[in-house]
Amino acid sequence: METLRLTPDIVMLRFAVGQAYLIRGGDGFALVDSGPAGCADAVLDALRACGARPGDLREIVLTHSHADHTGSAAHLAAATGATIAAGAADAPVIRGEAPEPPPVLRDREHPLFEAVAPTVPPAPPTPVHRELADGDVLEWGIAAHVLHVPGHTAGSVAVHLPHARAVFTGDTVAEHGGRVIPNVFNTDRAGVLAAVRRLAALGVETACFGHGYPALTGAAEALRRAARDG
Repeated sequence: METLRLTPDIVMLRFAVGQAYLIRGGDGFALVDSGPAGCADAVLDALRACGARPGDLREIVLTHSHADHTGSAAHLAAATGATIAAGAADAPVIRGEAPEPPPVLRDREHPLFEAVAPTVPPAPPTPVHRELADGDVLEWGIAAHVLHVPGHTAGSVAVHLPHARAVFTGDTVAEHGGRVIPNVFNTDRAGVLAAVRRLAALGVETACFGHGYPALTGAAEALRRAARDG
């Protein structure tokens, strides 16, 4: 796992597939996404490298239900006592109560999906203690607002930190080859494009994606280009 400190309070944890983010709050840490199954110990090591104990992880927010983002959440919650939050429409999938709706793949996405999907281990059923809705406020000791951004999955959420002018997009947006793009493997591509436009309107400076390196400056303009170029 690669660790990259983006700001004094945000650390990116980059796995073989996908990534997660540790965020320092008022009295502890939050985690956006958890990485695939088998990554929990590496996340705990990263937490310790930040000078924290496992019990300092207060909440894990899962941006959507895909296994590369949810796979280690149950292990981490058990090891730390953290609560798990996710979008209401994705919560049954994360809990193992409903199947994952398949993506609607465009022709050019099929080879990539066939190459990537088998490399992601299945996620174990994971508790969701809080089902998130648009406009919810997270209790992180800093301002943290939830946006419901359906399209990649029905329950996809983003987290906006107004004070830091930062947003965690989940898989609504990705970075590939130096370009910020709407992500692939979506259930509703039109919904994703609408979500990218909404994220662009936040006027953020920093955008942290589910895949690819974050946009640390000029994120709002990069998101506008991604929505426009589709």
